[in-house]
Amino acid sequence: MENNSIISEQTVQDGKLYRHLNSLIVSHLRHNNLTQAATAVASATMTPLNVEAPPNKLLDLVAKGLAAEKDDVSRGTSSSPFQDLGASLPLPRPGATAIDFSSLPDLKGSSKGFPKHETRHLSEHKNVARCARFSPDGRFVATGSADTSIKLFEVSKIKQMLLPDAKDGPVRSVVKTYYDHIQPVNDLDFHPQGTILVSGAKDQTIKFFDVSKTNAKRSYRVIQDTHNVRSVSFHPSGDFLLAGTDHAIPHLYDINTFQCYLSANVPDNSPNGAINQVRYSCTGAMYVTASKDGAIRLWDGITANCVRSITAAHGTAEATSAIFTRDQSKITNSLSSIGKKNRREKLRLI
Repeated sequence: MENNSIISEQTVQDGKLYRHLNSLIVSHLRHNNLTQAATAVASATMTPLNVEAPPNKLLDLVAKGLAAEKDDVSRGTSSSPFQDLGASLPLPRPGATAIDFSSLPDLKGSSKGFPKHETRHLSEHKNVARCARFSPDGRFVATGSADTSIKLFEVSKIKQMLLPDAKDGPVRSVVKTYYDHIQPVNDLDFHPQGTILVSGAKDQTIKFFDVSKTNAKRSYRVIQDTHNVRSVSFHPSGDFLLAGTDHAIPHLYDINTFQCYLSANVPDNSPNGAINQVRYSCTGAMYVTASKDGAIRLWDGITANCVRSITAAHGTAEATSAIFTRDQSKITNSLSSIGKKNRREKLRLI
């Protein structure tokens, strides 16, 4: 648990470092009258073009870094992974392997076929199962249903059930079933650093469950929203929660105070559709929404401003889901359309 917390905190810090570096680059180009280059970098990194920074701040930092590196080399203690100005920035964390995802070609039709899979374990709700989510540590799987229930499975017990000779008799993989919503459960998410499961439902509530409490069958905290809660997503820090609802703007909650924040920056083409799904990027620097009006929208994870709208992403069909790739350069999204198969596509961000 402690390791997960350290990794998540490092991820958030990295995201802040990247944003600060991008801001310095954009500011440097703009102050040197390289407006076209500044605009291109700002668009590619989703950095505000009018970001404020001292004109020579980037040059000062580079000069200081090179001077410090020169001193280290002269003392024979240099540990810098780069030797000239052509090196890649920002620096990778110790032990990390840098991969340039943007240099990989987009291959079509070359993916390998999936091997045949067998159903090894089956558990049913009384109605449609609408969502499922693994906990970050892989210990649990939670499922939510239109029958208003939430089932919590322990993965180790599922594996134990698959053994040919179970010495301890029948094993129940469902360790808990929560009956606390009065309308269908739409989405689930686990807290990135704890044993907290959160649910969003059609009854306009967001509920918090502590899965470490063995006897608890109801939530211990509730957020009463004003709309049908279609999607929920924790910020990587665990301090904030996004909710996508029938309202066209994402609802951002501080989970310590339960205060709700709405973006004051509405896109030029004002959204007029409910949000089917909302998801944070792995650093929390951005989040994405997929809406019934067919638009995919990107939002700044710090200012909550909409920085890009991709309208009619799938023609006239609604966008049902969207999620970032690990390198955050693309968004995988899908559509839903009557009479057509669900289709999943990738939108390149850079």
